[in-house]
Amino acid sequence: MKPENYSQRQEQVGPWKINIISYKLGDKYLCTVDNVQPGANLARGEGATKEEAERVTVSKAKEMLSKTRTFKA
Repeated sequence: MKPENYSQRQEQVGPWKINIISYKLGDKYLCTVDNVQPGANLARGEGATKEEAERVTVSKAKEMLSKTRTFKA
């Protein structure tokens, strides 16, 4: 199988930039969200449509980032 409908974009979630990568593989859409700096994967998900896969995965990533502690220098 080859990936189809590949797309990549960036969004801002609070103080963090995230990359959202989605593509179709077979009959389902897959999505991965990573933070731009340092590029670590935050969440992965899948869905019947691209929008569903992105919604689920971005929601997981936002939940994870909301638990991240930040310190003022």
